[in-house]
Amino acid sequence: MSHKRIPKRKAAIAAGGVAALGAAAILLPHANASQDGASDATAPRTLKSTDASDLAAQLAGLLGDAFAGSYYDADNQQLVVNVVGNDNQVIVQAKKAGAAIRQVDNSMGELQTAAGTLRSEAAIPGTAWAVDPRTNKILVTADSTVTGDNWDQLESTVETLGPGMATLKKSSGTFKTFASGGDAIFGGGARCSLGFNVTAADGTPAFLTAGHCGVAAAQWSDQANGAPIGTVDQAVFPGAGDFALVKYDDPAVQAPSDVNVGGGQLVPIAGVAEAAVGQQVFRMGSTTGLFDGTVTGLDATVNYPEGTVTGLIQTNVCAEPGDSGGSLFTQDGSAIGLTSGGSGDCTIGGETFFQPVTTALEAVGATLGAGGAGEEGDAGAGEQDTGAREIPGLGDEVGLGARKGQTDRH
Repeated sequence: MSHKRIPKRKAAIAAGGVAALGAAAILLPHANASQDGASDATAPRTLKSTDASDLAAQLAGLLGDAFAGSYYDADNQQLVVNVVGNDNQVIVQAKKAGAAIRQVDNSMGELQTAAGTLRSEAAIPGTAWAVDPRTNKILVTADSTVTGDNWDQLESTVETLGPGMATLKKSSGTFKTFASGGDAIFGGGARCSLGFNVTAADGTPAFLTAGHCGVAAAQWSDQANGAPIGTVDQAVFPGAGDFALVKYDDPAVQAPSDVNVGGGQLVPIAGVAEAAVGQQVFRMGSTTGLFDGTVTGLDATVNYPEGTVTGLIQTNVCAEPGDSGGSLFTQDGSAIGLTSGGSGDCTIGGETFFQPVTTALEAVGATLGAGGAGEEGDAGAGEQDTGAREIPGLGDEVGLGARKGQTDRH
C-alpha cells in the first residue's frame, strides 16, 4: 500500500545524512543505551523510554502496595517511581534498580478506587479520566458537550473524591472516534488507517486497526471503492478496548512489520512495548500524516457517544478523522498503540487516546509482523525485542515541529 497524501509535517532531511545512509533514510540521533551511574551505585540510570517502561513493570511487582505509579523524565532520561510510605527498604530496592524515587500521598489503590467512583457516578459522554503519575492525581477531562447538569454532576463527583485526589479540566473540542475514512483503508463508507501488520493465531497474515472501524464494516480495501483486501476477524468496541483484527483475503500477501511515514520512507518496527507516561511517541495516520507528542496518562477511560472504552493510553498527539487505527510507535521502533479517538484536531491540538498494542495482540492471539519459522515476527507479544535497535527514520533531527498539540501544518 502507499499513501495518497503527503504528511503535513514532513521530515527535514539533512543532505549529508542522506548521502551516508541512503536516499530513503533520515538521520537518527544515537539513542542512549541503559547504563548505571559511574560514581554512585544508587544513582538513577540513564534509560531509553522503552527500557524505562520495562523497568517500571518490574518495580510495580517488586514494590507491591508501595508502588504508586511511574513516569519517564525525558529531559534527564530517567524513570521516576512514586512510592507511598516510609519503608526505607522499599526505597533502597527501587534505587538499586536504577529509578529516581519520589514519595507521594496517594497510593495506586486509592487512585484506582477514585477512578471506580468516576465510572459509577460520572460516566457521562464527553468525559475521560486517567491516572497522571506526575501529579499523583487522576486527570479528569470534559469536552465542550459537557454542560449544565452534566457538568455539575461531574464537578460534584470530583469533589467527593477528596482534596488532592483529582484535577478537573475542560477541553475545547469534542471526544469522538477518528473514523471517516499508517495507510488508508476503506470500508462501509468509512475511512480509517492500518495500524500494524501481524500474524493471526492460525498463521495467516493480518493487520490491526481500531475496533470502531472493525464494527463499522466487515471488509476493507486499500482504495476508495476498491476491491476488498481484508475481512474483519475480531473487533472490540466499545468496552474493554478499541481494536480489530483484519485478516488479509490473500494468504500469500506480504505483510512486513513497518510503518509508512510518507515520502517513500518506511520505519521498521522491531517489537512491541508498553507505554510510559512522559515518553515521546510518534503517530502516523492516513489523514494527517506524521505527528509526535508525549504520553500523558495510562489506563484511561473515555466516554464516547457510542459507549465507554477502558484501558487506553492518553497523549497530547493530535489526530483527525481518518487517522483511526493508525500506528503509535517509538523512536527505537517499538509498536505502542492504535489510534482510537479524542478531541480537537491538528490545528488546535487536543487529547488523543490509543489502544495499547500489547493488549490487542493478547486478546486476538496474534503476533507482530509477518511471522514464519525463524523470522522476527514469530515471537510472542511478551517475548519480542523492544528496543535494541535504532531506526533510520525518526528523531529530533527529523524536524517534526512543535509538540503537545501545537501545530506546524504545511
